[in-house]
Amino acid sequence: MSNTITTTDFNFPNQKSVYRGKVREVYNINDELLVMVATDRLSAFDVVLPKGIPYKGQILNQIATKFMELTQDIVPNWLIATPDPNVAVGHLCDPFKVEMVIRGYVSGHAAREYALGKREICGVKMAEGLKENDKFPEPIITPTTKADNGEHDADISREDILSKGIVSEEDYLVLEKYTRALFQRGTEIAASRGLILVDTKYEFGKTKDGVIVLIDEIHTPDSSRYFYAEGYQERQDKGEEQKQLSKEFVRRWLIENGFQGLDGQQIPNMTDEYIETVSERYIELYENILGEKFVKADISNIDERIEKNVLAYLANR
Repeated sequence: MSNTITTTDFNFPNQKSVYRGKVREVYNINDELLVMVATDRLSAFDVVLPKGIPYKGQILNQIATKFMELTQDIVPNWLIATPDPNVAVGHLCDPFKVEMVIRGYVSGHAAREYALGKREICGVKMAEGLKENDKFPEPIITPTTKADNGEHDADISREDILSKGIVSEEDYLVLEKYTRALFQRGTEIAASRGLILVDTKYEFGKTKDGVIVLIDEIHTPDSSRYFYAEGYQERQDKGEEQKQLSKEFVRRWLIENGFQGLDGQQIPNMTDEYIETVSERYIELYENILGEKFVKADISNIDERIEKNVLAYLANR
């Protein structure tokens, strides 16, 4: 199998702390900068799977970087530089404790809730008579709480966010406005690539100056779901599954093998052959979402490469 990076242990100059998320490891440099390393870890159902996926971190980091550039005219973001294929450097921000999920279609979690007979999600009503992967009349915002590692993100309504003081009303109105603007831009870009942006999540934070900015990833296959536009309506009319570009194929494989992240369930064995197919799917995602050929970085010694590139960047700031 190809080399992967699943954990890091760097010690950069003026490093204050390290935060280890599900797939990213974030180094605080002097309470000013964040060095975010996208690992090859794969998370599904809020569980980190035991094996890394070759090139996944590079793919996520480069897609997120590209979409930060393509949306910075409508929403400010945290990004300053990408000194390595797996690394983004940006402003230290105080993150909001919610993830802004926006859905244009009855898919994924929304579809699973709908199939259970629920007609409301996060305080938002869903019409009767919809079937899986139908388009909502208008995109709906269905926030979740931000869970710690090992915990599950939980649906939460706008009313609960405000009543519990998780986000002020003034700030939340900005988060909603930015979420809709980003989703609209993402939808337009996806359409130009022959894709449908089905749903996605955005995370926001505040800079030291109190400016609300977009942080973390954006429009990646880990944070978003895409369908191929060609044949979408025909598949819907026939009741067939949609052709997807997202990590939903991993979730489906896990479900088929008896795992949904519930207590007592065992993660199924991921063979080298299966991992290779997942890596190939991520490369397919990259090339379709960005409309350009994926160039594999040297992964003979990823840790050494990342450390060298980040140290050079920090020294030359």
